[in-house]
Amino acid sequence: MSLPHAILTALLEKPSSGLELTRRFDKSIGFFWSATHQQIYRELSRLEAAGLIRALPQTGPVRGQKKEYEVLSGGRAELERWTAAADEPRPIRDPLLLRLRAAAVVGTAGLDVELRRHLALHREQLAHYEEIERRDFPAGAELDGDPLQHAVLRAGIGLETFWVSWLAETLDALPPARPADSA
Repeated sequence: MSLPHAILTALLEKPSSGLELTRRFDKSIGFFWSATHQQIYRELSRLEAAGLIRALPQTGPVRGQKKEYEVLSGGRAELERWTAAADEPRPIRDPLLLRLRAAAVVGTAGLDVELRRHLALHREQLAHYEEIERRDFPAGAELDGDPLQHAVLRAGIGLETFWVSWLAETLDALPPARPADSA
């Protein structure tokens, strides 16, 4: 149920076309809620059919112009309702964690390569988030940026910091590769 709310949020920030939304998802919302181009367009159609958004009137010839959408009062009300609603924390569902559990049974051959790859990816993402924080929320200018947007960014930084630390510790503790026990 969160994709429509992510789209409503993005459209309240700035009326946009489907293509612009896709680009914005790639640059911001997509860091914590991803969606494909097709999912975004499908959801725009659903939101429009439900009367939560509308396509802005187009100026000039319609053919070839991007359709821009804005949120209607019903869409804002839905987003306000959803924002205040209770939600349970989601359990972690990460294939890497399952892979480690399986390696405890079948052996660790090749696992170090995958852990190192993940470590590099998380270090890269952490550096990216820290650069965004330096750019958008410079030290000493706490009142300039939106505190809730900064809180979301800080959550991303905290999660990436956790993964970098955990992966480094796991690599250090990784037992030597051994073949699976034969029956």
